Amino acid sequence: MKTLKNVTCALLCTLILYACSDTNEVEPDADPIADEAVDENTDDEAPEEGAKTASLLVFTKTKGFRHGSIEKGVATLVELGENNDFTISETDDATDFNTENLEQYQGVVFLSTTGDVLTNGQQLAFERYIQNGGSFMGIHSATDTEYDWPWYGQLVGAYFNGHPSIQDASITVSNDKHPATAHLQNTWERKDEWYNFKDINPAILVLLNLDEDSYDGGTNGPNHPIAWYHDFDGGRSFYTAGGHTEASFEEPDFKQHLLGGINYCLGRE
Repeated sequence: MKTLKNVTCALLCTLILYACSDTNEVEPDADPIADEAVDENTDDEAPEEGAKTASLLVFTKTKGFRHGSIEKGVATLVELGENNDFTISETDDATDFNTENLEQYQGVVFLSTTGDVLTNGQQLAFERYIQNGGSFMGIHSATDTEYDWPWYGQLVGAYFNGHPSIQDASITVSNDKHPATAHLQNTWERKDEWYNFKDINPAILVLLNLDEDSYDGGTNGPNHPIAWYHDFDGGRSFYTAGGHTEASFEEPDFKQHLLGGINYCLGRE
């Protein structure tokens, strides 16, 4: 009889449990793995963020001669930026050379600057910017700038040492693999104001060499660099001596030369 009672009790308990499960069915807990999959799908469907547009600070302050081509040069750089994914901020205000402001730029361009344009504190901020991986591009009289700042002389690569009158000259391409020269033929004929140089940094890598037999007034001899690049103190530096005349900034080859220099500075080779 005990066995029968036990079986009967077990059967009744089973029936009661079954009835409760039918009338009080509970939603299962959400599957965390399924939730994670939903989240992933949401992320996948979101539009991808495009590559960050580079920002360049173009510095145009002069404490000596001021070139009439500066405004045309700025306009040309703006145009190049609009077509090549970088923006230009032009300034002649040296107070922009502070750590916080410089941090927002991937490159700094000295466009035909002249003379002593930065204070000691501003110089230090710019040195730190380069040492932290920033880049520098000098155009034309950037070499006629800051003669009493040895670090800058090494960065820009040389100092201006006079020039003859504007005239045509022949330029030999020394390196046709660099983005600033890859578009050129072996010899480039153009008209500009041709700088002579002193205190040339032996570490520069020459891109273009001026043929002094092709014009009057050269003083550097057979090794007369006119455009170069190099790594310096943690950053990158590119310089071209062209750009004295407004007409320079209308030349397709010169504009491509500038763009190649910018691409080098931005690491876009």
